[in-house]
Amino acid sequence: MRKFLIVAMMSAAATPVAAQSGLEGRVGKLESEMRAVQRKVFPGGAAAYLEPQVRAPQAAPEEIGSPASSAVLDLTQRVSSLEQQIASMTGQIEQTQYRVRQLEDQFTAYKKATDARLDGGLGGDATASNLGTGGPVVPPPPRPASASTGTTSPTRGGGSLEGQVAGTSTASKPAGAGAVEKPSTGKADEDDYIYGYRLWAAKRYPEAADQLKKVVATYPKSRRASYAQNLLGRSYLDDGKPSLASIAFYDNYKKYPDGERAPESLYYLGQALLKLNKPADACKVYGELTDVYGDKIGQGMKDDVARARTAAKCK
Repeated sequence: MRKFLIVAMMSAAATPVAAQSGLEGRVGKLESEMRAVQRKVFPGGAAAYLEPQVRAPQAAPEEIGSPASSAVLDLTQRVSSLEQQIASMTGQIEQTQYRVRQLEDQFTAYKKATDARLDGGLGGDATASNLGTGGPVVPPPPRPASASTGTTSPTRGGGSLEGQVAGTSTASKPAGAGAVEKPSTGKADEDDYIYGYRLWAAKRYPEAADQLKKVVATYPKSRRASYAQNLLGRSYLDDGKPSLASIAFYDNYKKYPDGERAPESLYYLGQALLKLNKPADACKVYGELTDVYGDKIGQGMKDDVARARTAAKCK
């Protein structure tokens, strides 16, 4: 009897709760429908009167220190992440090394080009614009030495007039000797030229160039001006500066076409152009030499010109 009363009381208490729950459901439904109607009646302004029906779910706060689902899974994920980072860093290092190599190659090429321009020392002289002043600088090979003078300079007769003038004084001194004696014969232009020649024979090319330029500037009317201008070009050529040499040789031919060293200057001008990798221009110069001085030069120079034309593959 007592149990029956307890069950009855519990049923009676549950009935109002169930009824209340059903009522709340109906009220919630009515409120939802009312909101829908208000949204249609007040388009764009419903938010001022109603709360949004659907809200963005709020992310659940992450619990700090919460354990992973599995220790092995956690370690695997961490190792995979480290492998990805290492692969990314390796790729970046390789790209950086490649860029560094490119920069080094570019700097090397720039340095070579700059050194060549500095050795050439030209900025585009108007007197030699048709002969070319660019290209790599290559030191000229030494010419075979003669028995008496230490040099072979082709002349109209095939001999070396410079050697005939200064051979006696230079033969007793080794090339590059510390002191070069300056002659004193009472003829200033002759003495200055021979001194420049001796400096050149001693392979002191910068000093020889300065001395020979002084001779040309001081004695422009002297027969030694043609000699000095030609030997100036030889000094530049032997010093590995074919660009400057081409200017000096061209100036000698232009300023002193009747000078005793004009034919030699044309010959060596062709040699300088070959050093500048301009064989077509060299062939034109050899043609000019043959046309202008063909009947005035000796057999020795004719043979030299023939060999030079073969080397330049002139047609």
